[in-house]
Amino acid sequence: MKKVTILLPAYNEEASFQLIRQNMNQVLTDNPNYEWEFLLVNDGSTDNTLQQMIRLHEEDHHYSYIDLSRNYGKEIAMMAGFDYADSDALIIMDADMQHPINVIPDMLKYWEEGYDDVYAQRQGSKESWIKRKTSHWYYKILQSTTKVPIQKDTGDFRLLDKSCIEALRQMRESERNTKGMYSWIGFRKKGIFYQQQERQEGVSKWNTFSLINLAINGITSFTTAPLRIASFMGVVVSVVAFFYLIYIIIVTNFFGEPVQGYPTIMVTMLFLGGVQLLSLGIIGEYLGRVFNEVKGRPGYFVNSYNGKRESVTLRSSSSASHN
Repeated sequence: MKKVTILLPAYNEEASFQLIRQNMNQVLTDNPNYEWEFLLVNDGSTDNTLQQMIRLHEEDHHYSYIDLSRNYGKEIAMMAGFDYADSDALIIMDADMQHPINVIPDMLKYWEEGYDDVYAQRQGSKESWIKRKTSHWYYKILQSTTKVPIQKDTGDFRLLDKSCIEALRQMRESERNTKGMYSWIGFRKKGIFYQQQERQEGVSKWNTFSLINLAINGITSFTTAPLRIASFMGVVVSVVAFFYLIYIIIVTNFFGEPVQGYPTIMVTMLFLGGVQLLSLGIIGEYLGRVFNEVKGRPGYFVNSYNGKRESVTLRSSSSASHN
């Protein structure tokens, strides 16, 4: 019997655990031909999320949990889940249960047909118009600036074969954009559609700033296009400045007009200064990523795995050579 793990990263999601249990029980009922594991990752929660995980683990052997040493963010929490999952396939879902379990049978069907990455594409969402639009624009920009084929309107909700998990384990960068990594590793992919459900318990932990930060990470992780845009802007500004210089020389020498235009000079200086600061900011983003990666620090540390601390530090700090 094949083993399938459902990975559920959670940060301050204590209100969602009754819903989690109901949904996971339904998964067991609807898909009896597989051995199931529900792997919960506590990402440094400050509420009773960890206590809820411990209770589920003690009451039902299907549940396992990882307690991270602090809040690292969802990307690193998923990285820990990849390291600890020991199964033939892994399904990633949000702990708020906005991802519907009724698409899991389709995921399993396509996986059995030979697909390694069965990703779910949002067909509809209750999110605001501006959030949906900016997400669409983000994927369009990413698709047009990188050589890696990026699936649009997709998130982390997907089924990954163990071959994909093994590949992701080898990618140990700390500044992660896992959505791009799924595309980068390749393998045989299949998209299916789903309707995102409304959050029933708790509140979203994603604010505007964190979403912008995620978008910047995605762009700087998989394309150098911003650096090229900065270079292009520098060339354009230089060419315009050169022709404007020629214009000033001609007007001054042939028409005898004095060089005037304080406002024009100020606008030009401010514009050039803005271009320079923008270019430095883009360079700084890439340099900051290099700074963080060259330290070579482990991606995360773990307090316990199913309540046990033995060999946990070794596992979290290794380059996924276990399993």
